[in-house]
Amino acid sequence: MQHIFPGPHLHELTRLLGLNRRTQVVDIGANPIDGEPPYQNLLKEGLADIVGFEPQVDALEKLNAQKSEHETYLPYAIGDGLTKTLYLTAAPGMTSTLRPDPRLLALFNGFSEFGEIREEITLETRRLDDVGEISNVDFLKIDIQGGELNVFEHANKALDTATVVQTEVAFMPLYEGQPRFGEIEQAMKSRGFVPHTFIDMRTTSIAPVVFNNDPYQGLNQVREADCVFVKDFSNLAALTSEQMQHYAIVIHSCYGSFDLVHLILQALVQRGDLPANAPQAYLGIMSRG
Repeated sequence: MQHIFPGPHLHELTRLLGLNRRTQVVDIGANPIDGEPPYQNLLKEGLADIVGFEPQVDALEKLNAQKSEHETYLPYAIGDGLTKTLYLTAAPGMTSTLRPDPRLLALFNGFSEFGEIREEITLETRRLDDVGEISNVDFLKIDIQGGELNVFEHANKALDTATVVQTEVAFMPLYEGQPRFGEIEQAMKSRGFVPHTFIDMRTTSIAPVVFNNDPYQGLNQVREADCVFVKDFSNLAALTSEQMQHYAIVIHSCYGSFDLVHLILQALVQRGDLPANAPQAYLGIMSRG
């Protein structure tokens, strides 16, 4: 996803908001296999602290080898605090604490091979709320191949403070017992979040049909996506001013949701936290492109 306002514009918004600390980001399943994370601009501009979790040894070593002073990566598997089996698969991006479902994998070209279990490792999981290295969460990103709901159910403190959550959601589950989008949406609704946008909607052709000689080209069948949930903006009064400040900086820098930023600025003006011209000043920043 293109980040529309990097660099000086981010610092201008930071000053406009009156931010007095860096945004706290938690990344569960921080494996860099999918390229740059959505918070890359915040990190590059020194505006965020990252605590990432990655139990796969190779991925953790890569993260630690290239990290900045504002990044911390830990080997913990986040979940419900119980002992789990980690299923290491032929495709590293399908490694999960849920067992791949052979029947469903066979419906899509190539996925039986991707989901082939190469090794099983027993590991202890930790509840996010019990991790001492985290003092606060503004933005939570999570991608752990079906284990997301299990994390949310044991992350009450984190979901109280976070205002933006990006999570992978499944429409066609590929793992045994994997929750679908509707279950995730209901869990997030109960914690005061609403769906905001979908990113990287992934479609898959149904086997054995192949399009353009590419077995991995999708047609219409949606498989999964990343869904961005945000604290319900119809009830901004439920948030602290500090929460709203970081809410604004995250959705501006990561998703370009300028209309929602403007709404948050208006709410901060109504509280007396910002001068009356702040929303218009933000539009001025936007107009410079």
